Amino acid sequence: MDAFTTHKGLVALLDRENVDTDLIMPKQFVKSIKRTGFGPHLFDGLRYLDQGELGMDNSKRPLNPDFSLNKPRYQGASILLTRKNFGCGSSREHAPWALLQYGFRAIIAPSFADIFFNNCFKNGLLPIVQPEDVVSELFKEVEATPGYELVVNLEEQTITKPDGQILKFDVESFRKHCLLNGLDDISMTLEKADKIRAFEADRLARFPWLEGLPG
Repeated sequence: MDAFTTHKGLVALLDRENVDTDLIMPKQFVKSIKRTGFGPHLFDGLRYLDQGELGMDNSKRPLNPDFSLNKPRYQGASILLTRKNFGCGSSREHAPWALLQYGFRAIIAPSFADIFFNNCFKNGLLPIVQPEDVVSELFKEVEATPGYELVVNLEEQTITKPDGQILKFDVESFRKHCLLNGLDDISMTLEKADKIRAFEADRLARFPWLEGLPG
């Protein structure tokens, strides 16, 4: 996965609490076992005026002009600012896939659902918890300032606002290490490749009849 170090991006607003994973990535798209192609269907039920289905040509679908991400001022946004309990509901990993493939690298909210929070880190998406009053103030600033950008520095664990004010955030050290180095579960396993090969060679030397057996 892509490493996350420092990211500067346009902020988009989703002024909604308790956004569940079915709203982020509707159930009809979870049938796909590929890990690509989900970005156009992010918030499908909110973005479009018709019913979305897997394999549709989204370029011909009618957009909902009232949905925030469809507004011209938020095109190209890579930081999502939203409300509490974001990512609740089922554990589908398709939700962070869709957010990443849409173009988001960080999400700022007062709280996240636990499984969604974990899945974000496993896929290179940074979920940032900020107090509700701080999030509310950011909402006001973004709404009042077209082109509002934030700089997120994972190493320093800071968010820098356009006026230079710095907000701090917490992140668990192991998750931080993995995200800074672009390490998902497979990458972490491959870091131990030499030890794995040494173990397999020793096992085969002690139990040679295992050569060629399934598994």
